[in-house]
Amino acid sequence: MTPSRDISRLLEIMAMLRTPGSGCPWDLEQNFATIAPYTIEEAYEVADAIARGDLDDLRDELGDLLLQVVFHARMAEEQHAFSFGDVVEAITRKMIRRHPLVFADRNGRLTPSDVKGAWDRIKAEEKAERAARRSPDAAAHKSLLSSVKAGQPALTRAMELQRKASSVGFDWNDPRAVLHKIREEADEIEAALDRGDAEELAEETGDLLFALVNLARHVGADPEHALRGTNTKFERRFAYIERALAAQGRSLENASLKEMDALWNEAKGKE
Repeated sequence: MTPSRDISRLLEIMAMLRTPGSGCPWDLEQNFATIAPYTIEEAYEVADAIARGDLDDLRDELGDLLLQVVFHARMAEEQHAFSFGDVVEAITRKMIRRHPLVFADRNGRLTPSDVKGAWDRIKAEEKAERAARRSPDAAAHKSLLSSVKAGQPALTRAMELQRKASSVGFDWNDPRAVLHKIREEADEIEAALDRGDAEELAEETGDLLFALVNLARHVGADPEHALRGTNTKFERRFAYIERALAAQGRSLENASLKEMDALWNEAKGKE
């Protein structure tokens, strides 16, 4: 098996990996749900490569993201649902439909605002068609929140859901009221800990995260950006702990939590 620029080689490789008996044990035990987190992760890594301006990395990350599409399509083909070719056909049909000024015979030119208006109208039509396919009853009811995209990262979608609800007055008018809600959700988590209910704990943790996003919105902070900043800060301070211990000829495994916490506070103080 040799590498190739032809997509058929990638499809062939995935088929071999998913072949019972001779394929890869890990690939064979995967399903849509287990692969979905990797799909999201690869999309984020594409975005990260773009943010860093690393085109070599972007090439590789786009390949990893393409693999996710091929993986999902292969699993669907095994279930006789659809194939990779059907995925390509669906997106080409959509792009042709959304760009009538490019692919349809017509006279005259459209302004950028005309193009956006046509794009939005066609997207709305497609969304309504999808909703009707999924549930005719649901399509009949147009919710205020229907326009919030389901495929967004959870933090971003929480923000958009809250903004939509706020547009009709369903919102707090004081960040301190949100803080009160956060404390309330924290108390509910503590009660769930006492009961030892894992499912309830997961649900209450989600409620707390939703409330924290609400606080971020009220104070004008982007929750995704804020969390990325905190992640960077955590990495920086943890690296300080590692370097400090290494200077003493010690490893993380040989240090106590109390010692690591002291070094953490030392790193914090230096900042």
